[in-house]
Amino acid sequence: MTDEDALDFAIVVYREDDSWEAEMLPVALTTDLHGLIHALRQQPSMSGAIGLVAVGDEFFVALRVFGETVEVFLSDIAASWDFPLARQVLEYLDVPVPDEDELEAILQDEETALPAGDLSIFADLGLDEMELGVLSGDIDLLPEDVLSSIAARLGFSEPFERAIDSVFG
Repeated sequence: MTDEDALDFAIVVYREDDSWEAEMLPVALTTDLHGLIHALRQQPSMSGAIGLVAVGDEFFVALRVFGETVEVFLSDIAASWDFPLARQVLEYLDVPVPDEDELEAILQDEETALPAGDLSIFADLGLDEMELGVLSGDIDLLPEDVLSSIAARLGFSEPFERAIDSVFG
């Protein structure tokens, strides 16, 4: 997949009858954090829901919603300058959006993405902080590739890929 083919998508993943299910969410939710959280709360799962969002070839957001508890992870804070969802995530996390000088310092090292949020978001499912940090920091991977790797690591690769294929073929 080339950079021009990069996708914007949002997927909800949840457990139903001891198996993982995944469904695409409206693409409009790739710009609306509160809408995403609301959509995840609507899922019929007793164990909460996972939201995975890719925005082009720029960044991804992972969310876990269980009742009133919401955990959020943003793969790259530099995206907050250009993308409403990234800015909303930083505001939600109460992390200041970097100013111009801070952003310039972040972007000088083009080999690194600076994440924000809960690196242990999937630790209880077998993806520890180090592994998520390594995956999210690999600038050679497109966000959908990182999310596909996360899905495989957490055990819901098949429903994740089926949901992607249902829309993008």
